[in-house]
Amino acid sequence: MDKDPGVIRAELDQTRERVGDEVDAISYKTDVGARASDYVDDKKEAVKSKVSGAKDTVTGVVPDRRAVRRGATRMRETAAGNPLGLAVGGLAVGFLVGTLLPRTRVENEQMGEMSDRLVDAAKESTSEAVGRGKQVAQEAVGAAVDTAKESGREQGEELTSALQDRTQEQSPGAA
Repeated sequence: MDKDPGVIRAELDQTRERVGDEVDAISYKTDVGARASDYVDDKKEAVKSKVSGAKDTVTGVVPDRRAVRRGATRMRETAAGNPLGLAVGGLAVGFLVGTLLPRTRVENEQMGEMSDRLVDAAKESTSEAVGRGKQVAQEAVGAAVDTAKESGREQGEELTSALQDRTQEQSPGAA
């Protein structure tokens, strides 16, 4: 049972360290002021973190002034370039919003079946307008493609002609 004195010293050091940690823990538990202060500090940090996170979220969602100006400029240019398309699109959006809103009791009493017929006719007209709009857009795209092809062909012919002229100009000088 005789233990080496070095082993006994190591065990005593471990025991002292463990007892010291336990004394510190007990001291902390009995120091209500320090615990309250730590609790308040933890809560303050949690609130600061949440506020900072919310601020970052809001800042990321709101566009900057330049982006808003670019969007407004783009909208203005689109409206100036295609006012009829803008008007038709506005009417279609307005109609869709109107049909999605619930009918009031007064509308049902006053309009009744006539309202249903008008809504059906409007839906039919809107569908037809959308179809025609698609057709016009497809025709415009087709015309643009044809124009681009024709212009490309003409430019190619002009380039070929210019290259041939330059080649002929260089040939007599080389010979």
